[in-house]
Amino acid sequence: MTEDNLEQQAQVEAALASAGRLGVLHSIVPDMAEQDTDFVEFAAIAAGLFDVPIALVTLMDARDQWFKAAIGTDEKRAPSRDSFCAHTIADGEALVVADVQADSRFSGHPRATGAPFLRFYAGVPLLVDEQPIGTLCVFDVKPRQPTPDLVAQLQRLARLASLLFKLKHEARQRALKEAALTREEQRHAMALDAANVGSWLWDVRSGNVSCNRSMARMFGMPESRTVQAKDIFAAIHQEDRVATLSKLRAAMAADEEYDGTFRVGATGRWLLGRGRVHERDASGKPTVFLGINIDVTEEHSSTQRTRLLLRELNHRVKNTLAMLQSLARQTLRQTSDPQQFMTAFAGRLQAISEAHGLLSDHEWGAIRLSALLAKQLAPHVRDYDKQIEIHKDEILLGPDQAVGLGLVLHELATNAAKYGSLSVPRGKVVLTARGVDEDGRRVLDMTWTEVGGPPVEEPARRGFGSILIERSLDKVMGSSVKVEYLPAGLTAIVRLPL
Repeated sequence: MTEDNLEQQAQVEAALASAGRLGVLHSIVPDMAEQDTDFVEFAAIAAGLFDVPIALVTLMDARDQWFKAAIGTDEKRAPSRDSFCAHTIADGEALVVADVQADSRFSGHPRATGAPFLRFYAGVPLLVDEQPIGTLCVFDVKPRQPTPDLVAQLQRLARLASLLFKLKHEARQRALKEAALTREEQRHAMALDAANVGSWLWDVRSGNVSCNRSMARMFGMPESRTVQAKDIFAAIHQEDRVATLSKLRAAMAADEEYDGTFRVGATGRWLLGRGRVHERDASGKPTVFLGINIDVTEEHSSTQRTRLLLRELNHRVKNTLAMLQSLARQTLRQTSDPQQFMTAFAGRLQAISEAHGLLSDHEWGAIRLSALLAKQLAPHVRDYDKQIEIHKDEILLGPDQAVGLGLVLHELATNAAKYGSLSVPRGKVVLTARGVDEDGRRVLDMTWTEVGGPPVEEPARRGFGSILIERSLDKVMGSSVKVEYLPAGLTAIVRLPL
């Protein structure tokens, strides 16, 4: 091998091993070994243009060249290092070998000295994000000299094949995102449905209202994802309609929270409604209104105890709505990507929903710490019994403590599942929770310790999750959360008056 050939081979090997090129290749094509019939037409057209027996659409990783589509051969792959196309990848442009026997780079190639005795090659790189991930190429068993116009047509065909690879990748990514979003929506819908909470989002300009099944059932409507606002207003009992709509309009105009109780005309059931303008246009007119409804029929017709419970519900729902809006704004500030926003916001919404579900089961009284721990931590672990070690006293939590601590636990568990001990199979969290007496009042001292995870470093910038951990217990006077980024694992110390 000549010195020039040695230099060319070094360039080929460097191109094949390029991290940028391989990164694009592996992200674009999840399974290179599987042939793809969508590319057969490209190979067939190329073979017809050049009137040759062999045409390929190939992908080239560091070691193997994979034939995604092939005309004239049953082979599915070949070694990358010895392939004609490796030089096309290294050059980054069209390569034409008019006579293989006259080219020192390829004259000794096994496919040239043996069957099928190749004599001609033309190949064009497939470029995705400016990286050559493979080739569109043709072979013949006799020498030939194609015209520049013919090579230009092969280049145009290669550009179309490259575009198809990218479009198929984008379609897969959209499908994955849509599937993830659908799963999140289903979980939210199930949680709200189980708690019998009707949620709705009103597009004021179009009049469309997106609502869950609980909302549709409350108003006696068919279970549809979208209804018209006028139909919902018409379903309110005639005696309550004017007052309810007046109150709603006044709250929207004054940018205040809407709070009202009314009956549904068809069923006579009482609903508690709360909501607020979530978005306004440049002129200040409301465009999106976010609200919830709770069936309070039994509460409305019961004794003083039920009326006290209703006031508690009003207070909790108001706090929850304010918390949801704050979480939405703060989460949105951290990311402009809709999918990342939905993932982060959905997890925090679920944490609040889980705490509310437990409190609802106990009529907004006290709930056990063990129940809250199981609800918030189980979704983030593979094996709860092995990865969550708990040493605790029997602790009862009130509503403010449960909701705030639920958010703290969610953020800690989410962080641990992404970066900490719960991100590896053998990692775990050790929780110690003790009730102690301080100056005549009961206080929860809880320590969260991560063990068996990756080494920990304190982040250079505090994210919203860290801020949320520290501020989730603001409603409980005297509470505190201290997070320490120890090399062996993150540790959080919670102090919570009971």
